[in-house]
Amino acid sequence: MQYFKLQIGCLIVTLYIIITYLRATLKTKIPCNKFFDALMIVAPWAVFFDGLTAWTVNHLEIIPDRLNKYGHLLFFVFMDLTIIVTSLYMYDQIVGFCKEHKKRNFLLFLPGIISLILIFAGINQLEYIQGKTTFYSMGFSVYVCFVSLFLHYGIILGLVVTRHKYLAKDKKFGTVSIIVIVGIILIAQIIFPEILLSSICPTILLLGIYVDFENPAIKKLTLYSDNMVEGFANLVENRDSNTGGHIKRTRAYVNLILQKMRHDKRYQDIMNKDYLINVSNAAPLHDIGKIATPDHILQKPGKLTDEEFAIMKKHASCGGEIIQNTFKNLDDAEFEKIAYEVARFHHEKYNGKGYPQGLAGEQIPLHARIMAVADVFDAVSQKRCYRDAMPLDQCFSIIEKGSGTDFDPQIAKIFLDSKDEVVRLMER
Repeated sequence: MQYFKLQIGCLIVTLYIIITYLRATLKTKIPCNKFFDALMIVAPWAVFFDGLTAWTVNHLEIIPDRLNKYGHLLFFVFMDLTIIVTSLYMYDQIVGFCKEHKKRNFLLFLPGIISLILIFAGINQLEYIQGKTTFYSMGFSVYVCFVSLFLHYGIILGLVVTRHKYLAKDKKFGTVSIIVIVGIILIAQIIFPEILLSSICPTILLLGIYVDFENPAIKKLTLYSDNMVEGFANLVENRDSNTGGHIKRTRAYVNLILQKMRHDKRYQDIMNKDYLINVSNAAPLHDIGKIATPDHILQKPGKLTDEEFAIMKKHASCGGEIIQNTFKNLDDAEFEKIAYEVARFHHEKYNGKGYPQGLAGEQIPLHARIMAVADVFDAVSQKRCYRDAMPLDQCFSIIEKGSGTDFDPQIAKIFLDSKDEVVRLMER
């Protein structure tokens, strides 16, 4: 028992985290992260086999050598998988996987694949060394495992340092803390191999990611907040029989554009995690000002008169005022600013001929320029009571012809280059 007390404690903690997480998520519709799901599978096994091998290596007289090596092999494999999955999780959080970058995605998995192969290849070279207080294992597979750990942590550290803007503000401290703590543990394990600290690493990783990224309570609050925003926006949409599903589709188009821009070097400085979330959450509120538009104008089956259109145009500035008054006490000034600008400026045109202020080019906030493309495309591609939906080719042609005049040419190009994905979003 004296050889694996730490491992037992770590195993209890990891299982408690997993059970707590599963109990919370099974009761809700909170989306799960596939890499965190994988981490919950491999981390406890890493701790378990660490404890098991801590016992077997100290009972060489009764444990067959082959069985001992198999136990160590499983420990090395699950420990390596733990760090591989963690690095992939952090990459997904900071940069995100892109289907278009298949080669890059493969390269991210390649170091892990190589390390696992080498661990298997070197397991027969395992040696058992007697320390002052306990036996411990050394050999090629051990060295491979350590190299893999430092390599993958080097990747995570590099991402955090170079792409820290991509992390949400409230995630940065926790992420850095995890890296520092696990790094110290790894160094201590190398310097003092017989202390057997390795089981702390999976436990810290699982706990850190759970607390900072996957806490069901926080995710639940975020989900409720998003639903409240959408519900607020739906109040407007339900008054306008012409725009059923408009909020859902335009938000999907906005998210698509954002994800494409995220992988574009020209926008890396602005496309951080907080910005992506805020723009996505603000998108459903772009037409909130229509709540003040009279029904006889909002629901008119024919073309609006000049006077009626002048009233309709007021929904942009009115929407900005509503958001300012509604969210002024919200402890999130950045979201309020983005939501305000999306509502107020999504009808501005790139050539300065839009409304309500006649802004031009980059005077128009980026998020409003994104919203403009999504809003117009959905407006022309859906059936209205005064006209049928336009043919799909014509809808894309409107965006193409408006590039540089109505729309930001770069955003229009990103949207047009994503035609297949846009069509799939329309069909949902």
